[in-house]
Amino acid sequence: MKKNYGLGSLILRVVLGVSFLIHGFIKFNDGIAGTAGWFDSIGIPGFMAYVVALIEVVGGIAMILGIGTRIVAALFAVVMLGAIFTVKLSVGFAGNGQMAGYELDLAFLAMSVYLLLNGSDKLSLQAVLKPNQQS
Repeated sequence: MKKNYGLGSLILRVVLGVSFLIHGFIKFNDGIAGTAGWFDSIGIPGFMAYVVALIEVVGGIAMILGIGTRIVAALFAVVMLGAIFTVKLSVGFAGNGQMAGYELDLAFLAMSVYLLLNGSDKLSLQAVLKPNQQS
């Protein structure tokens, strides 16, 4: 049976991109100032909320389209490591009843690391623009 890593990478890329895009959109839609205030309350400079939300929205779109997949995956991995180690680790893998745990963050981190290491050029805009370069 032929293995189709390209299709698997495409699925990971699109699902990860859509997930980050939606999370970033929610941050802006619900009022980024509130997210910035929450960042301040947990000891992270509030302006980082804008940085994270921008990475999520712009990175999500780029990931879906397959533009700079490895770079975006690296940025997503940094965001997930930050979320896990600053907030989620203390509430446990499955959460504490008031806050979700780090299980989803860990899954997003694993997907990001996979795409960072392997790229994803199937149906990617980058493959069309630069055919000799893997995205």
